Amino acid sequence: MTDSASQLIAQDFGLVADLVKLHARQRPDALAFRDEQQSLTWAELDRRMDQVACGLQKAGLVVGDSIAICAASSVAYASVFLGALRAGVAVAPLAPGSTPASLRRMVEDAGARLLFTDASTRALLSEVPGEIARIGLDGSTEAGTVALADGLAPEGECPDSPQITPTTAFNIIYSSGTTGEPKGVVQGHGMRWAHIKRGAKYGYGPESVTLLSTPLYSNTTLVVFFPTVAFGGCVVLMPKFDAGRYLQLAQDLRVTHTMLVPVQYQRLMSHPQFDQFDLSSFQAKFCTSAPFSAALKADVLARWPGGLTEFYGMTEGGGSCILDAHLHPDKLHTVGKPAEGSDVRLIDEAGREVAAGESGEVVGHSAGMMVGYNKQPEKTREAEWFDAAGKRFIRTGDIARFDADGFLSLFDRRKDMIISGGFNIYPSDLESVLREHAAVADASVVGVPSAEWGETPAAFVVLKPGAAIETEALREWVNARVGKTQRITRLVFTDELPRSAIGKVLKRELRDRLTAASS
Repeated sequence: MTDSASQLIAQDFGLVADLVKLHARQRPDALAFRDEQQSLTWAELDRRMDQVACGLQKAGLVVGDSIAICAASSVAYASVFLGALRAGVAVAPLAPGSTPASLRRMVEDAGARLLFTDASTRALLSEVPGEIARIGLDGSTEAGTVALADGLAPEGECPDSPQITPTTAFNIIYSSGTTGEPKGVVQGHGMRWAHIKRGAKYGYGPESVTLLSTPLYSNTTLVVFFPTVAFGGCVVLMPKFDAGRYLQLAQDLRVTHTMLVPVQYQRLMSHPQFDQFDLSSFQAKFCTSAPFSAALKADVLARWPGGLTEFYGMTEGGGSCILDAHLHPDKLHTVGKPAEGSDVRLIDEAGREVAAGESGEVVGHSAGMMVGYNKQPEKTREAEWFDAAGKRFIRTGDIARFDADGFLSLFDRRKDMIISGGFNIYPSDLESVLREHAAVADASVVGVPSAEWGETPAAFVVLKPGAAIETEALREWVNARVGKTQRITRLVFTDELPRSAIGKVLKRELRDRLTAASS
């Protein structure tokens, strides 16, 4: 990496778009992005970003405005994302696996002025209000869509330089494509800059090749995507994960860095030809978003060259923990120690810090914290905790304990969120859909272990008196109304739901029933 880029990253705050400008000037012909269809050099990326930024500004977008992108990962997607940032416009990357109704609500919640799509998502977005201009990343002009090339400013024009501060919205992440009320996490430029600064520890540089098969709408991907860009490496984008194709690309392109969720590691390690691929170029592998078993970590360490680092944190930010598994093979059951600059504490139900060695809810503070939930100040306040000095922390809802060496072990979730394939699923959303059926009186959804996905949703349903419906028919009815990642894999009828004295459903008992039934 050049001295000027190093000096910029060393600053307390800077902009990703400025680093791209530096790389384009100093290494114009080096590759910045590639996918299965095309590639962009740094010079080409810089020009494309100017065209996108100018196009947005000519369309009247200013700092504080936003665009939405709902598409498969591609070079075009990445360049539009970065071009919007150069204009000071926030990006709301949306999950194509969401339902059309959910996507409509997210577009409205983000206040998106423009909507970028491709062939894989155009039909899904039919319920989004028609007055929002649509731009086709793939060049399509069907159904009133404007081709990307027609939405760009002429090459050579320079955008105005916006005033961007650490709290200026960088992106709005919807951490689950839910069917309920959307909750957008507004991440500021300062939060992303904090992620970039820690990248120096992991060997990112001009020779880095980062292979990403997780989607660009996921914070999981972005915590590796942006450091690679900032340090001048090449990002290789896979629109869809396939274990065999991933391994072939990793070998052929001499990949050095990657981010994968646990289920992907599991599929790669179990691939029959895994040990036949040359993966010796790897320097750093990352994992986050879901429980990562100690046994799987050990297998990766034993058979896959390069370091293995697990990040523990939330899309909302706050404190995070990092486990460099290759340096601490005796701590694979933990999620590591608090990252540099992170203040991670544990609190009890009353909001008081617990004594050393006791368990409690994880709360964290760092430079990388969300500004708040978009347009939902009450939800933002619910996610916050303040210590006696007034220092702001973000609550995780996870229950954990520090060991004597300062490593954090997770053993329960205060919230009942289900993590399937690295994606968050909220049971209340599925329960609401179930209750919409005319035959359903009540319902509760819990997560059950899955060898393939980590967890999947299972539903317990109480029918109305005299109502009748087949189990499979109700399951299909629900799954037709939720996103792909939310589909229920098991449905059980029950006479009543177990409840506590104050009426709370005892979900642990429901999980125990499923465990007993399968044993």
